[in-house]
Amino acid sequence: MSALTLKTDNITMEFGGLRAVSELALEVNTGSIVGLIGPNGAGKTTVFNMITGVYKPTSGRIYFQDQDITGMKSDKITALGIARTFQNIRLFQSMTVLENVMISKHVRLQANLMEAVLGLPRYNKANRQNYEECMDLLKKVQLDDVCNEAATSLPYGKQRRLEIARALATGPSLLLLDEPAAGMNPAESLDLMDFVARIRNEFNITVLMIEHHMEVVMGICEKIYVLDYGETLAKGNPAEIQNDPKVIEAYLGAVDIDADN
Repeated sequence: MSALTLKTDNITMEFGGLRAVSELALEVNTGSIVGLIGPNGAGKTTVFNMITGVYKPTSGRIYFQDQDITGMKSDKITALGIARTFQNIRLFQSMTVLENVMISKHVRLQANLMEAVLGLPRYNKANRQNYEECMDLLKKVQLDDVCNEAATSLPYGKQRRLEIARALATGPSLLLLDEPAAGMNPAESLDLMDFVARIRNEFNITVLMIEHHMEVVMGICEKIYVLDYGETLAKGNPAEIQNDPKVIEAYLGAVDIDADN
């Protein structure tokens, strides 16, 4: 049996009288790519917000590599090894591609604020190492040739790739991707599939992703959870999800997920 990187023990999130997520029992095997799908308003992003410390679950527990992280602050969770992207790209608009990655890398910088202010040797050494590691990361994600360009000047697909690179700069073992294919054309979506599969292997990470593009989900996810109004409607491998009548009725509808693009 594979080890678990992430487990949620019946987590529930309520806002006043509204139950956004109800008793979600999620298991993400180490090294896997797992999909979280469902209609708009199903509670998917709320799940990400609970895992990353934005919300504390009303009830239930969250375990990351067997450590209880329920209600832990977001910066602590990032330091433990969980990184995320957002549905709406959140790059630093006034910074270059390289600067966007370097600022994320600072979470692992081996120097303190006083050393930085005074420009002490340990900070300078750490900063040089930070630069070299960020350039190496950009090379791995094929963005090193635009490292000095403004982040927001990049084509949309490369901006998505940069946001993922910025998350990778924090050194995660678990990467949460919130609709990474949003706004992409079919060719870009196929390229994203290859990219996510490659970084999973190259960076030895586990991936949990929210995605509406069924071709992407069915193409790279080994396991899929389906949410509907906060409830777990189904879970299984892509073939099981494609053929589940409840999923087809509630979410997939008439979409032919086996059709060629």
